[in-house]
Amino acid sequence: MRKLWKLVALLFALTLVAAACGNDDDTSEPAPSEPTETAAPATEAPTEVVEVDPTQGCDKTYHVITHGDSGTFWSVVEVAVRDAASAIGCDVVYFGSNNDALRQAQEIEAAIAAGSDGIAISLADPAGVQSAAEAVVAAGIPLYTLNSGVNNYKDLGAVSHIGQTETVAGNGAGERFNALGATHVLCARQEQTNVALEERCNGLAETFGGQVTSEFVGLDANPDEQQNTIAAILQGDESIDGVLGVGPNLPLRALTAGEQAGRDLVIGGFDLSSDLIDQIEQGNVAFTVDQQQYLQGYLPVILMHLQATNLNTAGGGLPILTGPGFVDTANAADVKALVSQGTR
Repeated sequence: MRKLWKLVALLFALTLVAAACGNDDDTSEPAPSEPTETAAPATEAPTEVVEVDPTQGCDKTYHVITHGDSGTFWSVVEVAVRDAASAIGCDVVYFGSNNDALRQAQEIEAAIAAGSDGIAISLADPAGVQSAAEAVVAAGIPLYTLNSGVNNYKDLGAVSHIGQTETVAGNGAGERFNALGATHVLCARQEQTNVALEERCNGLAETFGGQVTSEFVGLDANPDEQQNTIAAILQGDESIDGVLGVGPNLPLRALTAGEQAGRDLVIGGFDLSSDLIDQIEQGNVAFTVDQQQYLQGYLPVILMHLQATNLNTAGGGLPILTGPGFVDTANAADVKALVSQGTR
């Protein structure tokens, strides 16, 4: 009996030893001797990023056909058209006719024949492209206008116009010349048949308290002609003490022409360029009217796509205004940074 009790005691002791030393298994959890921080829950694996071809799934083609050239202003419009095409993943064809209404009309007709899903055009010469524009609508293709044509787009059956009201923009310039003390302003135009530029000069005359002389002074492609023509006008009329250039290059030509003619001028402009912003910062040019042409290239593409794919129309029959805004010494530095990026 005594041996039996010794055997039981031995077995009990071995059990205690096993309990104390046998917890080395990696799957067992040690009893903490003091409180520990709660472990953060495991995070889910990140969602896989799928590279999407921007053209996949888009069977639409849109056309933007303008009177523009490849200069300072229209290069920004082209950038905007490309950006919009990338955003929607569709083919967008851009064409600038360099102020040739016949070429613009021919391109519009070619876009109709190609079965375009939407066509946006500028109306610098409404009479020159009227038949082609009417053919767009007759073919059942949505028509939008941009930049020039705020007074003509409804007559052609366009869905909407994207741009600024040129007369209102000219009104604002006239008010600025009043505040700057000018008495006789030369409104210098770089295109002879562009109704939008004439509207700017007419708007200037509506609000300016002094005299306005409106003249075509040569194309942007001929800067020497522009400068010499402005200088000749200044020399022929000593009462002119201000110049409004209705584009981004003419204020610079006016600045040099004024120096050539020995005249101190109040100078304003339209649209933007790095050189023009520099002169505004230096105080040599008082202001420029900003119509935000990037929007004029970007918005028509987006609107045409929304109409073609989702039956959306914007504007309610009214123009979608992109301006006018004004750039002067107060905001020139901020705008200049964007001009250098090609989007202003």
